[in-house]
Amino acid sequence: MKTALVFGGTQFFGKHLVNGLLARGVDVTIATRGKTPDEYGDRVQRLIVDREQKDSIREAVGDRTYDVVFDNICYSSNDAQVAVELFAGKVQRYVFTSTLSVYDLSEEAHGEADFNARELPIKWGGKDAFGYQEGKQQAEAVFFQQSDLPVVAVRFPVVMGTDDYTKRLHWHVDRVKNGLPIGMPNPQSRQGFIHSQEAGNFLLWAATADIAGEVNAAASGTVTLREMMGMIEQATGQAAKVVQEFEKEDRSPFGAPGSYYMSLEKAEAAGYEFTKLQEWLPKLIAELV
Repeated sequence: MKTALVFGGTQFFGKHLVNGLLARGVDVTIATRGKTPDEYGDRVQRLIVDREQKDSIREAVGDRTYDVVFDNICYSSNDAQVAVELFAGKVQRYVFTSTLSVYDLSEEAHGEADFNARELPIKWGGKDAFGYQEGKQQAEAVFFQQSDLPVVAVRFPVVMGTDDYTKRLHWHVDRVKNGLPIGMPNPQSRQGFIHSQEAGNFLLWAATADIAGEVNAAASGTVTLREMMGMIEQATGQAAKVVQEFEKEDRSPFGAPGSYYMSLEKAEAAGYEFTKLQEWLPKLIAELV
C-alpha cells in the first residue's frame, strides 16, 4: 500500500488510522469538509468534499486512483452508491467502517453470517432516511450487491477512548462522581467494545490482510454493564445509582435491553491478535476519573 484516501480522518479512531498510515510511509489524502482542524500539517493532502454529495466527491477526486480507500463516514445506501460509482476501477481495496449494530440483540456472540447484506432488499435514501442500524445495513447491501469494488466491511462495536467525542463512557463516570441516576433496562446486558487506538490499527491491518467481505473487530472479551459500573465504582470510590426505571435523559448510552457482542474467529484466523478488554478498560476508566 503506497497511497490511501481516508474519509473521516480528522477525529477519534480516524486519527489513529491516519497516523498509522503516515508511520508506514503511505502517501495519505484525507477527504474532509474542512470544518474540523487536523494535526497533520503538510504530511497529508486534503480534498474538501461533502460526503453525501456525488458531484462534490467527483470534482474533488477527479481521475485520481488509490491503493486503498478507507470510508469511516458512510451511513446510507445513497452514500455507498456514490462510492460504487466514483471509485470503480480506481482502488485495490475499499475498507468500509460498518458496525455491530447491523446485528440484532442476542445472548450469543454474533458471527459474520448472522447478517447477510447480500440478501437484503435495497432501499434508496440518504443518511436522514434511516436509523443508524438500517443505514449501515443498507450501505453494506449496496457494496455487496451493486459493486465490483474489493470491499472489506469492518463491523465495530462501541468505540471507547479518551478521545471519544461522543463522551459515552465519560457520561457514566461523570454520573457516578455526581451521584446521578444511570438508567439501564438490563444491567446484566453483556457487551463488547473496542479502543479507538485498536480501531485505527485494525482498519490499517484490514487494508492489506488476506481477508474479504464482512469481518468483526472488537477487543477480546466482554463485560456486563453491571461489571463496567463496578470498575467505575472502584475508580471513583463512589457507588453508582443504577436504576431500571428512569427518565429519558437518564438512560445510559450503553443501555441496551439485551446483550450485544461478536465472535472474532474470522479476524483471528487471518492473523489479527486483539487486545484484551479486561486489561485496558479499567485503565481507561481510571484515566477518565
